[in-house]
Amino acid sequence: MPEASSVIPLWDRTAEWRRRLEMIQQARVFLYLSTFYIEWDAYARELLDALDAAVRRGVAVSLLVDGFGQQLGGVLMTATDRQALMARLDGLRSAGATVTFYRPGRTVQRWLGGGQHVKIQAADTGEAIFGSSNITKTSFEGWNEFSVAVRGPIVRALLESWPALGGTVAPAHLNLLDRVTTADGASAGQPPPGTACALDYWCCNPNLHQGPLGPLGWRGSNEVTDRMVEMLDAARSSVQITAFYFKPVPALMAAVVRAARRGVAVEVFHSHREALPATDLAWIAAAVNYPALLDAGVTIHENRRGEHSKIVIVDDDWAAFGSYNFEDAAHDRLAEAMLATRDVGVVEAIRGIVLSLRGDADTVQVSPDWARRLPVRLRGKMAVMGRFKRWM
Repeated sequence: MPEASSVIPLWDRTAEWRRRLEMIQQARVFLYLSTFYIEWDAYARELLDALDAAVRRGVAVSLLVDGFGQQLGGVLMTATDRQALMARLDGLRSAGATVTFYRPGRTVQRWLGGGQHVKIQAADTGEAIFGSSNITKTSFEGWNEFSVAVRGPIVRALLESWPALGGTVAPAHLNLLDRVTTADGASAGQPPPGTACALDYWCCNPNLHQGPLGPLGWRGSNEVTDRMVEMLDAARSSVQITAFYFKPVPALMAAVVRAARRGVAVEVFHSHREALPATDLAWIAAAVNYPALLDAGVTIHENRRGEHSKIVIVDDDWAAFGSYNFEDAAHDRLAEAMLATRDVGVVEAIRGIVLSLRGDADTVQVSPDWARRLPVRLRGKMAVMGRFKRWM
């Protein structure tokens, strides 16, 4: 189990953004950054300028973007903005950076939205940022997001998973991380007293384990899904979950319902249908599960601003966080990753963040009569589209 010599929660949007830019500015040898998509806005321009400056001072920059995610996010941009972004990325590549758009190997996987959804930023400074944020104004001025800044051996573990996401890592960079970790006094087996935080790191790219039909008919194991099912089944008193739209794969849905039915206080915090103006299909895919969840005793909260963090807290003494959306795609189409810990300080900090959502002015609890309050047209749309929940 890798350790972190430091774990800093990044819930404040400005704090995370500043930390990302500072890491890029301080890098001298390498900088790796993966994201689901980049939107052509002020944040993208500032980050790409920082990456360009890093390349020009000799830093080996590797930017990994998901091909499907960029196509999906591109819907939110004008044709002019999409062209400007691609030209800017081409310029970064020409300057010497490695810019990769990940697309899985099988045609059917690409047709059905296969890709990678893991967000890692790591540098020779010995620090990594890991969490839910994309490079977009929405992530830093709109939705709730959660990331952590970590130091110690866990940084190498994160970077070692890069090839599973579609990128490549230079062995010399991993070796340099080992030296930086040792210089920090946080090498494996010799952490400073009282500062080491044990972390589990789960990462799975289902695209690497599927046959010619991709996710169609695939019944393989996903470590991230399996480990969360195990923890939900072990819950004794309470569970809090945050997600973009809570529409989990059946195995996770069943685990949540089982927990609630045996008396565990289960709360779900996810996005209101107004949080995604482009479409209400993601909310519909979540809402079709409301009757089963409410009947089991689950408390559901919707956030009008948008809840894009991915956090699970069990019994106030275990927490997991990262990129895994509670949806079918996270199980059988997208590479996802989570960090998990029982560290008292980290869990308490995350618990405080999640519980603050109860009092958030944008949080609304779903009432038992929620369906009757919906417009008739929306109820009809749910009846038709809800059956396609796996693909929304």
